Amino acid sequence: MGLDRSGPPPPQTTAGQPLRPWTIPNAIGFVRLALLPVFLVLALSSAHGEGALIATLFAVIGWGDYADGIAARVTRQYSRLGALMDPVTDRLLVIAGVVVTWRFDLLPRWALAVLAARELAMLVLGRLAQTRGVELRINWPGRLAVAPVMGSFFFVMVSLGTLGEVMLYCGMGLALLATAMYVASGVAQVRGR
Repeated sequence: MGLDRSGPPPPQTTAGQPLRPWTIPNAIGFVRLALLPVFLVLALSSAHGEGALIATLFAVIGWGDYADGIAARVTRQYSRLGALMDPVTDRLLVIAGVVVTWRFDLLPRWALAVLAARELAMLVLGRLAQTRGVELRINWPGRLAVAPVMGSFFFVMVSLGTLGEVMLYCGMGLALLATAMYVASGVAQVRGR
């Protein structure tokens, strides 16, 4: 069913492989990227940052992450571009969620600041790792952090603030643990050379 994530990453996604932009999973990724500014415009022009349309759009962009991954595994259309684009899109979606929830004070701003700093740091560290030839593979805390972080934004957008706040703290803890593991892996690879 395309759900198995065991084993090493597909060879087509590793450094030095061609980008291969024209695949079904990448088409889903392009749609996700195109919907991000639409989400931001609709959410920031709303009265309170809450509502069914805003939350649904956010959910569609978020669930697209799973859809493109499953599409890649089912069709076996793996690509280097997909491996690079997917985490960047996820981070941009988290930052968009932070912007909207910050603007309307839907979640604690100190936690949003920590989460935004983590996402920006991961973008910078990812780029730095790429220039140094370090291959960072997604780890389980990072994988598990996605649902509660994204869910926290969704739930506050549908006026379930307490649930959203609890999910934010759970997701943020997992995300920070994942970041520490990424840094340790990167440092170990650099020292191992």
